[in-house]
Amino acid sequence: MVRPVYIIDGSRTPFLKARSGPGPFTPVDLAVQCGRPLLARQPFAPDAFDQVILGCVNVIADEMNPARVAALRLGMGEAMVAFTVQINCGSGMQSMDTGYRYIRDGNANLILTGGAEALSHAPLVWPQQGVRWFAGVAGAKGIVAKIKAIAKARPPYFKPIIGLERGLTDPITELNMGQTAEVVGHLFGITREQSDAYAVESHKRLAKAQAEGWLKGELETAFARDGKFYDHDDGVRPESSMETLAKLKPVFERPWGQVTAGNSSQITDGACWTILASEDAVIKHGLKPKAMIIDSQWSALDPSIMGLGPTLSVTELLKRNKLSLHDIETWELNEAFATQVLGCLAAWKDEKFCREVLGLDGAAGTIDRARLNVDGGAVSLGHPVGTSGNRIVLHLVNAMKRLCTRRGIASECIGGGQGGAMLIEMV
Repeated sequence: MVRPVYIIDGSRTPFLKARSGPGPFTPVDLAVQCGRPLLARQPFAPDAFDQVILGCVNVIADEMNPARVAALRLGMGEAMVAFTVQINCGSGMQSMDTGYRYIRDGNANLILTGGAEALSHAPLVWPQQGVRWFAGVAGAKGIVAKIKAIAKARPPYFKPIIGLERGLTDPITELNMGQTAEVVGHLFGITREQSDAYAVESHKRLAKAQAEGWLKGELETAFARDGKFYDHDDGVRPESSMETLAKLKPVFERPWGQVTAGNSSQITDGACWTILASEDAVIKHGLKPKAMIIDSQWSALDPSIMGLGPTLSVTELLKRNKLSLHDIETWELNEAFATQVLGCLAAWKDEKFCREVLGLDGAAGTIDRARLNVDGGAVSLGHPVGTSGNRIVLHLVNAMKRLCTRRGIASECIGGGQGGAMLIEMV
């Protein structure tokens, strides 16, 4: 028996742009910062949850299984089952999807799902040659052997690699994520000017949302140990213009590439939680649902065009629910790169792509930009990888409530050549 699954509440930290050195919060710190006020305002005790599921990609050594560490720090009890999921950029949505299926199938009634990521804490990785040298020194027996082993040292052995740089490079295609965006842009003729214009609009939309107070319902102030507090997303640049972005050089494919630091998502720290409940839990605790999860879909494709993942997952979701692009009133499509978002929009309008790849009879159609990422996205807000999938669903629900729309979809492309999508309806 399929049971309805409700989104009850949610909150997130401000998204903090990674600058020089580790930021003020680890992934679990972030999860706790937005989790405490969320749990404190619920009409049930923190240990009433059946389990905790958290998405996290850049797990740090001191926080193995951050879901469990966060649950304990949140006072959810020693008996609370908690586990961490990882599907790259879709991890935060995967946590929701896993919780959704547990509740839908009758295996749970109340689940805390989320995502937490501190990309500024990405480790430095020692070169393999350096690792082998250290092993040789450690394994050498006797003073003479030690000296001989030490003498084999070479300068490159002592040059660490930023782990995030390796993590954002696909090991199969050997393309980094920015290069895959370049491929998508090339396939659909996305110009530098189009990408920059999209980025400018993203910053202006987020700046307006901040000024109007539209984010207050989901944002919790984060307090660092040194007494500083963070109460807003700090990556937004409302002064962005086509002129300023045009001065930036391509990052991934010089000199002719389209993708720059200005039209790409920002490297960011942040966390987000959402509470999922069954109808039984709603009645038992007197809860007021905000929305329902109707369906979800995961899809996969060539890693070199990973940015097109949303076109596959969204299309399958729409087919199964007998809907079209035009039936969806509000959209959140994670802005990994402006070029990638525009590529998805172009793909849905391309008759050949829709026939040969999506299995449609013709072009899927267009998405009104006024319905898409209405308050900006990762280009202006940032993309803490394990968190974004959770945030876009939470923000979709809040935006739908403000705009009085009924049906929405949140979707993201996923490094490695995948895509995820979730269909939401307001209660």
